[in-house]
Amino acid sequence: MAKTQKIVIAAGSSWGVRNIFHSLVAILTTVLVVTTIYVRHDRGHLSPIINASSNSSSSSSSPSSSKCDFFSGNWVFDKESYPLYKEQQCTFMSDQLACEKFGRKDLSYQNLRWQPHHCDLPRFNATALLERLRNKRLVFVGDSLNRGQWVSMVCLVDSILPQNLKSMHSTVNGSLNIFKAKEYNASIEHYWSPLLVESNSDDPVNHRVPERTVRVKAIEKHAKYWADADFLVFNTYLWWRRPVMNVLWGSFGDPDGVYKGVEMLRVYEMALRTWSDWLEVHVNRNKTHLFFVSMSPTHERAEEWGAAKGNNCYSETDMIAEEGYWGKGSDPKMMRVVENVLDDLKGRGLNVQMLNITQLSEYRKEGHPSVYRKQWDSLTQEQIANPKSYADCIHWCLPGVPDVWNELLYAYMFYQ
Repeated sequence: MAKTQKIVIAAGSSWGVRNIFHSLVAILTTVLVVTTIYVRHDRGHLSPIINASSNSSSSSSSPSSSKCDFFSGNWVFDKESYPLYKEQQCTFMSDQLACEKFGRKDLSYQNLRWQPHHCDLPRFNATALLERLRNKRLVFVGDSLNRGQWVSMVCLVDSILPQNLKSMHSTVNGSLNIFKAKEYNASIEHYWSPLLVESNSDDPVNHRVPERTVRVKAIEKHAKYWADADFLVFNTYLWWRRPVMNVLWGSFGDPDGVYKGVEMLRVYEMALRTWSDWLEVHVNRNKTHLFFVSMSPTHERAEEWGAAKGNNCYSETDMIAEEGYWGKGSDPKMMRVVENVLDDLKGRGLNVQMLNITQLSEYRKEGHPSVYRKQWDSLTQEQIANPKSYADCIHWCLPGVPDVWNELLYAYMFYQ
């Protein structure tokens, strides 16, 4: 809270009222000029303030406050403030997520703001974020949904940086993509590791395999590339959606390796235990901040929200209005596994903040690319005749839903 200062004029003071008035006008003019310059420089984004409650006299609060559940709320149409950036103005936009570029005409999905019930999200401030990341690494680790969140974060800061003060490059055979804000010596990175532990889907391009196999005890191959990060944002869900996973004890290519089909939920827990054990041993608790993003919903079965069976997100332009809607594509059992693993880590003195984006994203059936994205493979005549057959109801258009995930991450980065 800012302190209120009183100006006291003593009787008989040689400093006259007229001089005081002129001095105050000069001070106020200076403040207004400086504020105007800053607002123009940063697109109206001032330093973040969290209102713990609309009825509270306090102007700020930690997101962990019981009064401030960021993940419970509703979507509000806000064309004045959203989107936070323009798709065509993001230098590093992905063609997989650029829905407007690939022909989408209804753009209202870009104008929705997430409003928690009893508090306000801090306004995203690109300059403040980059200052927070000065001389630091923010690394997203996970699958293509995690990569979409990374692209969103890059787009959120891209517009305030001159062309010669930013760069993008790939390394580790394309698994690690690094956006660099040179003036801040800050990097925002994505590392491809869809199952966190080692698997036969680790190639960032050629990862479509008929039978998915994981080495549930092997993570060092990946972890060495993000071991010294200052902020780590993990996810893993989409690639586990099958009843049985093939588990390898041994190394890929080892003739003595043992393969066994194991029930997916059990393998998921084994992989997360390997991940959590690595974090406990290797993370610098005085340096690294840890986050885990919950499952991202899919909208592949329209009958789940009351539309015709056989349809999906194709041609959808409105949100789901039913409060608490939960589609069958989101598995509560997997969520509980994550929660249990994070609770165990907390008991061992290591905190991983869950970003629970599932419920808020469930409502957004209209936010997916559908057919409005680059198609990497040529479409067949059958697909062209039936667009819903190739609609992408998994990933998210940008600007869009992942920007809100990053607003949540931003809040915790400042107030954790």
